[in-house]
Amino acid sequence: MKNNPIPQCPVARGLQSVGDAWSILVLRDAHTGLTRFDQFRKSLGIVPTMLTKRLKALTDDGLLEKRLYSERPPREEYVLTEAGRDFLPVLMMIGAWAHRHCDGELARYIDVESGSEIEPIAIDAITGAKLGTRAMRLSLRGESEPGDR
Repeated sequence: MKNNPIPQCPVARGLQSVGDAWSILVLRDAHTGLTRFDQFRKSLGIVPTMLTKRLKALTDDGLLEKRLYSERPPREEYVLTEAGRDFLPVLMMIGAWAHRHCDGELARYIDVESGSEIEPIAIDAITGAKLGTRAMRLSLRGESEPGDR
């Protein structure tokens, strides 16, 4: 994203960290409890060199962290950081979008405690309105709001 016309755009900035499908799928698998290189490789069917690059990028960007799980031989696992855990609602919304707009049978997310299907929605914490139901604009802090002039 070198030619980002709005460098302060939060979507563009976020995509710099997780902007490819492999990274997003690694985060999906990490949220289901996978932590080890071979687990990710088997689940995703990804070649080892690409997985190594994605894990390094996610670690460098602070979404995953490496932890030693075996000293002999030395082996590391990848666990979600707070930033990585904060990505779960984004994953859920991508899945909800796919259920509405993509053809074919898709897996569903199930709440383990209740056994019911999870139906995520995005709500503005300030207004309580469902996102997408009200007009919005992109604004930098300190810019005047409409009607302030």
